[in-house]
Amino acid sequence: MSYAKRVREQSGRDVRQLPAVPEGHRRCPACGATKMLEDFPRNRSGRGGYGRYCKPCHNEKGKESRQRLHGGSREYHLRRRYGIGEQEFQELLAEQGGVCAICGAPDPQHLDHDHRTGWVRGILCFNCNGGLGQFRDDQSRLAGAITYLRGTTWQRVLIHPGVYQMCSPTRGRPPSPRS
Repeated sequence: MSYAKRVREQSGRDVRQLPAVPEGHRRCPACGATKMLEDFPRNRSGRGGYGRYCKPCHNEKGKESRQRLHGGSREYHLRRRYGIGEQEFQELLAEQGGVCAICGAPDPQHLDHDHRTGWVRGILCFNCNGGLGQFRDDQSRLAGAITYLRGTTWQRVLIHPGVYQMCSPTRGRPPSPRS
C-alpha cells in the first residue's frame, strides 16, 4: 500500500475503492471506461509503459491544452516547429505582399525554413513548398532542373507539306547560356 493511501486511511477519510481491472486492461480516469492496453497511447516514462488516459481522452486533453495555452493548434504548431507565432507569420506575409515568395500566388499558407539551420526563409504556396522539398533545398539540383527545362523543349517541325516531326532544338548540344 502506498504512503499516500495509508495517510488517507489513517486520517479517517473515506478511501474510494476502484473496480478491479482485468489483466491487459486499464481504466481511464477521464471517461471511466475500462479498455485494453492497446487503446492507450504508449508512454515510455510511465509506470506501465502506457499513458494514463485512453487515446480519445488523451487527444481531447491535448486539444484543450493547446487551446488554453496557445490559443489554437496553428499557433502551437508554428511556435513548436519554427519558433514564431501566428502574428509573426502574418507580418512576414504582409512583407511579401500577401503572395507566395516564389510564384506570386495569392494567400500562401506554408512556412518555408532551412532544414540545416532551422531559420525561416519565407511563406510559400503548397506547390512551391513541395517543389523545394522534392529538390531537398539543393541549389545544384534546382540548377539542373532549370537546365533540363531550357534544353528539352520539343517542337513540331515541318519536314514535308503536311508532315511534322517532333524534335528538340538542342538535340546533341548543351543549351546556350543566354536561353
